[in-house]
Amino acid sequence: MPRQAVAHVIPLPHFAGAVSAVRRRARALLADWNVCPEIVEDSLLVVTELTTNAIVHALPPAELRLTWVRGDGLGTLRVEVTDAGRALPAGQSPAGFDPDEHGRGEEIVHALATGHGIHVHSGGVTRWADLVAA
Repeated sequence: MPRQAVAHVIPLPHFAGAVSAVRRRARALLADWNVCPEIVEDSLLVVTELTTNAIVHALPPAELRLTWVRGDGLGTLRVEVTDAGRALPAGQSPAGFDPDEHGRGEEIVHALATGHGIHVHSGGVTRWADLVAA
C-alpha cells in the first residue's frame, strides 16, 4: 500500500474556552480521515494538552497542525502545536494559575504518544507528538 498523507491546520484563538472548540474540530477531522478508532481518544487528549499549553503559557499566534499518514499497514497521526514562545519568564505563572490543577500535560503526552518532542525555531516553538495505530 503506498503511503498517503493528509494534513490540516487550525488557528488557535488565544482564550481558554477555545480548547473545546479546537477539540471538536479535531474530532471531526479524524472522523473524516477515518483515523483508527483505537487512537482517536488518545489523540484528542494530546490535542487538548498541547493546545491548552499554548493558550495558557505562550504568546499568540498559535496553530494546531494534524497530519495523518497511512501506509504499510500502519497509521501515524502527528499532532503539532506551534506558538510564538513563552508569554512569561521561566518559573513565572499566569495570574489565577493553580499549580495543583496544572502541570501534568507533558506526562500525559509522554504516556500516550509513541514519540514526542519540542522544536525551537525562529518563528517560536513547536511541540509535537506521534500516535501510531495498526
